[in-house]
Amino acid sequence: MSIDLVALIVALITVSTPVLLAAIGELVVEKSGVLNLGVEGMMITGAVVGFITAVETGSPMLAFLAGMGGGMALSLIFAVLTQVLLSNQVATGLALTLFGLGLSALLGVGYPGASVPSVADPFPAAMAEIPVIGPILFGHSLITYLSVLLVAGVWYVLAHTRTGLILRATGESHEAAHALGYKVVRIRILAILFGGACAGLGGAFLSVVRVQNWIEGMTAGAGWIALALVVFASWKPWRVLFGAYLFGGIAALQLRLQAAEIGVPVALLDASPYLVTILVLVLISSDRSRAALNAPAALGRVFHASS
Repeated sequence: MSIDLVALIVALITVSTPVLLAAIGELVVEKSGVLNLGVEGMMITGAVVGFITAVETGSPMLAFLAGMGGGMALSLIFAVLTQVLLSNQVATGLALTLFGLGLSALLGVGYPGASVPSVADPFPAAMAEIPVIGPILFGHSLITYLSVLLVAGVWYVLAHTRTGLILRATGESHEAAHALGYKVVRIRILAILFGGACAGLGGAFLSVVRVQNWIEGMTAGAGWIALALVVFASWKPWRVLFGAYLFGGIAALQLRLQAAEIGVPVALLDASPYLVTILVLVLISSDRSRAALNAPAALGRVFHASS
């Protein structure tokens, strides 16, 4: 059995992109002190809305924008329920995922098997044909490069700007941020909308670029992996990138192992990326003091403006 290493690296980057987009968006949400478990629902909604838009308009760019809009629409529901009506964040996030899965199944009726326009690569084809480095560096969709730039942008904003400082302060102590005059609810709603846009974009990339088809439930737990990656990364953007590529590498490898027909049950290979993710989280959680130190102190706590 031989595996083309270059092809494996190219595949892992593509597989990782939807999860990376959703995870970096959720990281911003959690940095503001909000726990949104509805990432899976926002991703699948972005996937179906993006795919439908691509089929009906023939424009990948409109498809990506529509996917972002679909994710933001669901995240707005979550924001209103948790930040305005003060509902429980965990229960609301779970309900949002179930709602997104049901809504996407309804909207996607009649679209499985439909053709979508191909997405042009940002670099000339000749650059992608350069041995080894060409496919790895220049053979991807624009959204793949955008996902890496987004990680860099989030890191810079959180670490080196006043906006990032305010966001982190809100996540650490919303009472102190409120006492200083910052609009905690507004800040958190904007963070939630950003996370929804990222998750929706990740879903649209999955259906329009990676799979190029609409399949009910096609996210297959990617939103939950994104949530796990935020913990795995200790709420640090660059570690999210590493974690997403690690997950993508395992997922791409198991597909190639299946194609090679090795003597391992297919179900076990399918489960391997998720098993590895669980194992890593267990190892990280074993050091509870470190995990608590990195997590935003106000994560998941309800904010009352009167407090």
